[in-house]
Amino acid sequence: MKRILPLAAMEKLLKKAGAPRVSDSAKKALAEILEDYSAELSDKAIKIAYHAKRKTIKAEDIKLAQR
Repeated sequence: MKRILPLAAMEKLLKKAGAPRVSDSAKKALAEILEDYSAELSDKAIKIAYHAKRKTIKAEDIKLAQR
């Protein structure tokens, strides 16, 4: 699967959390996990919007899907 999230963004997230150094494998692992989680969350949000008879996904759908 093609990576969507840039590795530089993963490094920024990890450094913001306090990591002094970040390996390439850590960046790739975080990107893979976040993309998988995002895909699952998106699927749930889409189902919520369709249930509400909407095609547009709203922020409230994402927040509800996260629960």
